[in-house]
Amino acid sequence: MRPLTQRIPKPLIKLAGKSLIEHHLTRLKSAGYREIVINLSHLGNTIRQKLGDGERYGVHIEYSHEGESPLGTAGGIVQALPLLGDKPFLVISSDIWCDHPLSFPGMAHDMAHLVLVDNPAHHRNGDFACKSGRACSSGGKFLTFSGIGIYMPELFKEHAIEQKALAPVLRSAIAQEKVSAEHYTGTWFDIGTPERLREVERHLQNQNTG
Repeated sequence: MRPLTQRIPKPLIKLAGKSLIEHHLTRLKSAGYREIVINLSHLGNTIRQKLGDGERYGVHIEYSHEGESPLGTAGGIVQALPLLGDKPFLVISSDIWCDHPLSFPGMAHDMAHLVLVDNPAHHRNGDFACKSGRACSSGGKFLTFSGIGIYMPELFKEHAIEQKALAPVLRSAIAQEKVSAEHYTGTWFDIGTPERLREVERHLQNQNTG
């Protein structure tokens, strides 16, 4: 997203008049979430200054600072575990836009529940297969991980605080048949380039004028 992200962190990029992360906060509040933890890294203090404690958004925000070198999704979750409690928690990537209702089934004996979407043009091979409500490594249609998932704290408790991607952690749990999944067919965008940002802008403008 350069040159935009040279001066502001990606979550503060404006979309239809407010930042990406403010869109997330609005949707989270509407879905009934009140306790929010935000992982900070590049220019993270600007996010803290913008959002504060979350009171004006109707939520309570705590922050976990990873330093200037991001820890990766799994590493960031491991560091934030003391703030997340002992119940399942929702994680949303800050650089997506999605109209998923953010309501989920109970976890039962699973360690994670993933929201998967159709493969976009820039990621045609997908990430995980989905079959009969289960995430799997084969035997089903491969879809793209949306960046939205529910996780049990136990999935991360044996990991050290270090740079770590989420995919290997999930693949290990999938091999143990501990991950459920859903194929969401609503609107989803991965806002990884200025062109995709403009695509989301056009989508929201069409919604507002339709």
